[in-house]
Amino acid sequence: MKNCQSILITGGTGSFGKAFAETVLREYPHIERLAIYSRDELKQYEMSQQFSADEYKGLRYFIGDVRDKDRLKRAMERIDTVIHAAALKQVPAAEYNPFEAIKTNILGAQNVIEAALDSGVKRVVALSTDKAAAPINLYGATKLCSDKLFTAANNIKGGRDIRFSVVRYGNVMGSRGSVIPFFLKQRETGVLPITDPAMTRFNISLKEGVDLVRWALDEAHGGEIFVPKIPSYRITDVAEAIGPDCEHRVLGIRPGEKIHEEMITESDSFNTVDLGSRYAVLPSSERNGVDVYVERSGGQRVEPGYSYNSGTNHEFLTVDALRALIREHIDPAFTVLA
Repeated sequence: MKNCQSILITGGTGSFGKAFAETVLREYPHIERLAIYSRDELKQYEMSQQFSADEYKGLRYFIGDVRDKDRLKRAMERIDTVIHAAALKQVPAAEYNPFEAIKTNILGAQNVIEAALDSGVKRVVALSTDKAAAPINLYGATKLCSDKLFTAANNIKGGRDIRFSVVRYGNVMGSRGSVIPFFLKQRETGVLPITDPAMTRFNISLKEGVDLVRWALDEAHGGEIFVPKIPSYRITDVAEAIGPDCEHRVLGIRPGEKIHEEMITESDSFNTVDLGSRYAVLPSSERNGVDVYVERSGGQRVEPGYSYNSGTNHEFLTVDALRALIREHIDPAFTVLA
């Protein structure tokens, strides 16, 4: 974060927003401005008990919705960096309330882009999800559309010094609504519900997500979707790690779910660059510019037809590794029940 003097985080009271804010305030306690933008005043109040504007003079809490462009523009005054983390993320809720998901995830993304263009912002990084690659549910489809909006926003910046990019990653360990906290609570009943024994997912910690966004702020040229190289886990191994003595009851896959998630599809391979510890998926309109990007970044093209899939990933977390990560990132006192 070489030139970030003032930062706005949409969805700033969510799991990622709080982790990003904590990192910024720990490393840059005298930052000129850190604006937390969200629509839940209770979460803002609770967050302010941990991070007080009295202690951190640059910290501000803004009540607002990404659906409200005027409020976004006001919040972006004197802001040079925007992290867009606000979204409606629950798959079943999006399926049942599609217009609401579209208003927040798509129209809200457009509002963030237009407000940033009008407010002198210099860097924008939007958070995406593995469900945006070849989506089969509305949530994934809205996030794919959002990704397209942010990468294409570089085409309309004119002479402005601004870069838009996206980071896309898998399940965040310990975040609200994720499977591991659910299993930790559910194991008290003696039954862990498994949708499908073959199911796999990508896994990333909040810290790794924060580090990826920080890297993107410094290194993005504009228009990339950055994808980290992270391990997968099998849902059966998660169940074994948390409740080996529980009944592992198979319920069947839920509507809108995949057995395996993707972060790079075969169709993406023609404009994907391997950067070592991560990938950069370039806009499909930039295929003629991939070689230029390779030369500039020092990366290399992936093989045509390559896909990055949680089921065929080369690295899987073992049961013991999952237990260690639970202790590190969720519950230091975690033990396997006797």
